Amino acid sequence: MDTIYLIMPGKISNSFSDIIKKATAGYNQIVIKTFEDITDLRNKKIVFAIELDGCGFNIPLFEILLKLQKRGNDSLLGSRAVIIIQSPSELFTKNSAQKIIFLANLMGCRFPGHPVVEATYNLSNFITWQKIYDLSLKEIYQKQAKELVDKLMAEKLTLIKNPKILVLHSSSFKTSNTLMLWRMVKDNLRAKNLRELHVENGTVVDCRGCSYKTCIHYSEEESCFYGGIMVKEILPAIEDADCTIWLCPNYNDAVSAKLMAVINRLTVLYKRVRFWDKSLFSIIVSGNSGSDCVAEQLLGALNINKGFRLPPYFALMAIANDPGAIRKVKGIEKRAEEFARNILGEIKK
Repeated sequence: MDTIYLIMPGKISNSFSDIIKKATAGYNQIVIKTFEDITDLRNKKIVFAIELDGCGFNIPLFEILLKLQKRGNDSLLGSRAVIIIQSPSELFTKNSAQKIIFLANLMGCRFPGHPVVEATYNLSNFITWQKIYDLSLKEIYQKQAKELVDKLMAEKLTLIKNPKILVLHSSSFKTSNTLMLWRMVKDNLRAKNLRELHVENGTVVDCRGCSYKTCIHYSEEESCFYGGIMVKEILPAIEDADCTIWLCPNYNDAVSAKLMAVINRLTVLYKRVRFWDKSLFSIIVSGNSGSDCVAEQLLGALNINKGFRLPPYFALMAIANDPGAIRKVKGIEKRAEEFARNILGEIKK
C-alpha cells in the first residue's frame, strides 16, 4: 500500500482533523507534527495539511521547512506534494499555499496541476461549486480534499520523445537581462521543437470578464471576445506545447502587464483544455530584489489556478540591474546550464 507523508503541524481543530482523516483514508500514513519528526523526505508523496491562525501563520510549519532547507536544496528532491489548507477568515489561504509551494519547489518538490484545496471561513469559497454539485459546502470540501489526495497518489511523470517547448516574453533583446539569460539557457537546451512568441505592445487586450456562458461559447468556437493574436497564435501555441517557459523581468515585484494579460485571457482555453500535462518553467530577473514575488504570482496563476504541472526548480532567478549586467553575475552560465538540464530531465524521454 502507498504511504503518505502527512505534514500536519501546529494546533489542529477537530473539524479539520476529520477532513484530513477522510481524505487520506486507505493509505498508510507517516505523520509529521514538528521539525523533530522529520525523516528523509526525498522521493516521497507528501500532503501538507495546514490550519492557519488568525494572522495567516502556522509557525511550526515554517520550522519544518527551515529544517529541510538547512539540509540542502535537494531535501525534497523526487517528491511530489499537494496542500489542504484552512483559514479562520476569508484571507490567507492562497498566499500561504503559494509560499509553501515556492519554498518546497526550491528544495526539489514537484506539484501536480491544481495542487491546493483551500477552505476559508464558513467554507464560503465553495459556494460556486454548488452550481455543479448537489452537496453541502462541507461535503464539497471533503470531496475535493479526497480527490486531491487520490490524484497525488495516482499521478505519474510521463516523458516525451520530442517535446514541444513554447517560450513567451514581452521584452527587447537589446536591453533585457531576462532575454540574455534565456539565450544562455537556450544554448544548452538545443531543443529541436522550440517556439518563441513575443507579446508586443498593444497586441493583447486584457480579459473583459465575460459571463460564464459567453466564455463557454467562445471556448467552444476556439475563439475569444477580442480575437487577435491571442486567438490566432498564442492560445493555439499554448494548447500545442508540452512545456511553457515564461520570461519575466520583475516589474514592481509583479509579472509584466502584457504577460499578465495573456494569463488572464487563458480562461477561454482553460474551459476547453486541461493543462495538467503541460509543464511550467520561468526565468525571472530582478533589478534589485523580489524575484520570489514574481515566481509566487506565476505559480499561483498557472499552477494553482489554471492547473499547469509544476516541476522541481521551476524558476531560474537572478539579480541584474543595468543592461548586460546578467553576464557578470557569478556562476550564471553554470546555473543556466543546470536549468536547461532540469527542463529536459522533466519533459524529455
